[in-house]
Amino acid sequence: MNYLKSLVAAAALATCSISVSSADTVKIGYIDPLSGHFALAGDTGLKHFRYAADRINEAGGAGGMTVEIVPFDNKVNPKESLVQLQKAIDQGIRYIVQGNGSSVASALIDAINKHNKRNPGEEVLFLNYAAVDPAFTNDRCSFWHFRFDADADMKMAAMTDWLAKQDDIKKIYILGQDYSFGKAVANAAVTMIAEKRPDIEIVGNELHPLGKVKDFTPYVQKMMTSDADAVITGNWGQDMTLLIKAASAAGHNVPYLTYYGGGLGAVATMGEGAIGLVKQITEFHQNIDTSEEQVANMDRFQERYGTDYYYQRVFTLMEMFDKAVDEVGENDPIKVAFALAGMEHETPYGPVSMREDNHQLIQPLFISTFSDDVSRTLEGTAFGFTTDPDGEIDGDATRTATTCQMERPS
Repeated sequence: MNYLKSLVAAAALATCSISVSSADTVKIGYIDPLSGHFALAGDTGLKHFRYAADRINEAGGAGGMTVEIVPFDNKVNPKESLVQLQKAIDQGIRYIVQGNGSSVASALIDAINKHNKRNPGEEVLFLNYAAVDPAFTNDRCSFWHFRFDADADMKMAAMTDWLAKQDDIKKIYILGQDYSFGKAVANAAVTMIAEKRPDIEIVGNELHPLGKVKDFTPYVQKMMTSDADAVITGNWGQDMTLLIKAASAAGHNVPYLTYYGGGLGAVATMGEGAIGLVKQITEFHQNIDTSEEQVANMDRFQERYGTDYYYQRVFTLMEMFDKAVDEVGENDPIKVAFALAGMEHETPYGPVSMREDNHQLIQPLFISTFSDDVSRTLEGTAFGFTTDPDGEIDGDATRTATTCQMERPS
């Protein structure tokens, strides 16, 4: 009889364990390019998210639940992204992360807003780690969207503050990708340069097709013909790599003021000719002074995946998500969203906070320059980035006014 009871109890426990195992997993859908021209950026982001999830799970999980990253390949295509979003929702995934392409983020924001309105109780939360069109936290802000990267205007404000002090720069050429983000970068550059350095002449303001240009030599030749003293670009991924490659080959030795000059693949193409010329405005680079624990963490990531640690904001996102789920104690996107809004968090590079009014992360930014005098090198080269003198920008200094009028669920 006791043996029979034990069998029944064991069977019940096994059934319960299956149910609990399913309920005790928090799935995050990763919608980014895993094939095509921007696959390197997407694959690297996926590695960062999986590593961050592993760290959370090793520490006991989010609210005691296992975090699982589920990848979906969108090929940086907004329509394909909506197909992948629906697949994720059909699998019961309640959290989406994405970053490569503001055109994709735009489509996801609209689709998630509509889904949540039509499906109460099945809400989905969008955690954006890199799509930086300022509209997403201004006129198009949404309760269901949180951004963990500084937007294009915030970065341009820091970049043009630096530019305003460079008396030798008299002419600027602006080059960007032909979609919402590229246009936002160009508009911000024109507006802020006019405010801070009205004497600077914009000698070129050009957009090119996203991911379609195979050789940027003709664009670089235009820049050289224009006698531009510096170039501003928001290019990322393959478009950043190929632009820098063409500039280096042509000997275009002027400052390139970039958002993603240190992006994966770009460093290996630059070489000695880019030393002191390529600058970037970012929340992270590998040579910022930090703790021994963080240095060891970067080393472990690079040993595991054989690629450079790049997306610090992925870890900030995941750590804050973990903290929010711990706080609410359950897998409920609405409660997690309320917990994230206004949250303060300490990172290895300083304090950050999530604005409650528009769901934009406020964090320190760093202006850095390509150098061969660095402790940590990148992509198997002898080069890396080093913070400029006075290049550390306090998070509060990046805060901008917002037009957001957010509607929140009751």
